[in-house]
Amino acid sequence: MSADTRTAKSPSDFASQAAAQRGAPEQGPELLTGAQAVVRTLELLGVDDVFGLPGGAILPVYDPLMDTDKIRHILVRHEQGAGHAAEGYASASGRTGVCIATSGPGATNLVTAIADAHMDSVPMLAITGQVFSHLMGTDAFQEADIVGITMPITKHSFLVTTAAEIPATIAAAYHIASTGRPGPVLVDITKDAQQETAPFVWPPKIDLPGYRPITKAHGKQILAAAALMAEAKKPVFYVGGGVIRARASEELFDLVETTGIPVVTTLMARGAFPDSNQHNLGMPGMHGTVPAVLALQEADLIVSLGARFDDRVTGNAALFAPNAKVVHVDVDPAEISKIRFADVPIVGDAKDVIVDLTAAFTNATASAPTDIAEWWAYLNGLREEFPLGYTPPTDGLLAPQHVIQRIGEITGPEGIFASGVGQHQMWSAQFIKYERPNSWLNSGGAGTMGYSVPAAMGAKVAQPDRTVWAIDGDGCFQMTNQELATCTINKIPIKVAIINNSSLGMVRQWQTLFYDGRYSNTDLNTGHDTVRVPDFVKLAEAYGALGIRVTKMEEVDAAIKLAIETNDRPVVIDFVVSADSMVWPMVPQGVSNSYVQYARDHSPSFDEEA
Repeated sequence: MSADTRTAKSPSDFASQAAAQRGAPEQGPELLTGAQAVVRTLELLGVDDVFGLPGGAILPVYDPLMDTDKIRHILVRHEQGAGHAAEGYASASGRTGVCIATSGPGATNLVTAIADAHMDSVPMLAITGQVFSHLMGTDAFQEADIVGITMPITKHSFLVTTAAEIPATIAAAYHIASTGRPGPVLVDITKDAQQETAPFVWPPKIDLPGYRPITKAHGKQILAAAALMAEAKKPVFYVGGGVIRARASEELFDLVETTGIPVVTTLMARGAFPDSNQHNLGMPGMHGTVPAVLALQEADLIVSLGARFDDRVTGNAALFAPNAKVVHVDVDPAEISKIRFADVPIVGDAKDVIVDLTAAFTNATASAPTDIAEWWAYLNGLREEFPLGYTPPTDGLLAPQHVIQRIGEITGPEGIFASGVGQHQMWSAQFIKYERPNSWLNSGGAGTMGYSVPAAMGAKVAQPDRTVWAIDGDGCFQMTNQELATCTINKIPIKVAIINNSSLGMVRQWQTLFYDGRYSNTDLNTGHDTVRVPDFVKLAEAYGALGIRVTKMEEVDAAIKLAIETNDRPVVIDFVVSADSMVWPMVPQGVSNSYVQYARDHSPSFDEEA
């Protein structure tokens, strides 16, 4: 089954459809309450699923939600879960995720997920209720200025105070969220606007002065980039999550096969280009593969496609890729030259730009083919000398890398893997092989603990025929595990693999390496030889899920297969792993990527002439 590639329709597309269905295009506008207008607008925009939790200020909307047979509302147990579920839904399908919350604490509980979506360019529509408009500014019960709070972490935040504004505002928000550089948009609706009536006008007039995303790049810049690609001796494609958001993986594949240039895929771009392809060097960055890290560092040309030169990729930005010219392709002009000066800036949609680059490169090399054989010989040497691997633990506990690798191998490339944040996130990015886009979901920019379980839930709703795993840490899992109740009640059979090292693993790793092993407040007492509070198997059973504990290597495969075969309820597997396992390779924070450590006290020799 392929990922859902339906695109959002415009309001005008739905107008003719709605008129035809009603069979009375000559009638005047229907009179609806603002709450009814919210539901009708979502229906006409093609929204099938929403995640939410009701409360007083959004209660009017929940009444007509009972009457719709076009929208499935999934009642979460915490608003943060609604937000992350909307993210997972969007990231797995490419469609816009929708979440709903009430005013005050309901709205502020969405903030983390909104910030997460903003950092990772996830298309999301958040609808919140607000107190009566005449009470705003009086510190009314459950009042919070959610528009002001979210303005820095959304593409835009709207406040609606009249029923007549609702269709156009929600349609505009949906359009903004899903076009250009995708991201979250918030619509805050006062309670009186939900309760009053107004003519429902569709399609609404959407007026967005200044919002004109550029998708088609300037031809001169394309030619300049192609010329640099043709001349380069040590080029590399630096592929970011923008390629996945632009649905440009097929176009990228053609570009790479045409040029023969090596590829690195960032944490957000895992799956944008197949791991099995010989041109893929793996993930760059703080915990990237040695070939990927050094390919960027020693390149003479970096072609950045939908990436933003994040600090976890560049290390010390002043020392990053000192000899490289940069072609930077991004749909968001604010990203270009923000961190690294772009010799050739290209503003445009990755899908369109990559097609143009392929054609331009073909023309540029028609009479003089490129030769980067020496560069490939060097990179292949790094592959042989520094393969991705791990040292098995000596304490008799499971190797987390083995567990995660087997989850990927047994599930296969058609699965979806959502991770929490920390060591298990890095191992999941490293040891699962991703062959297609939208198969890897994680909190890249914000690093949000608690992302995994609700994101997997949202992904399973969007892609019900796929096997969906939440690969979580024992710390992350305890932040949003209440959404297992949502999964059980709504028959959303996700699989949860808890990589249980009984600690905040990544923090503990840093304490080992940089704080002389002083483990201040990182022990969680959930794993081996502890009081096991909570006992994850008992917790799973309390939520109606199948709970399994795995402590021996020979039990790993059977537990994974049982989880995959169990589809009448969620499954939680408590994999008891060693607390001493670390994520390698690693670039210590603040230094040049040239000093990437392959393992503890083991770094490649850096030859500036290589």
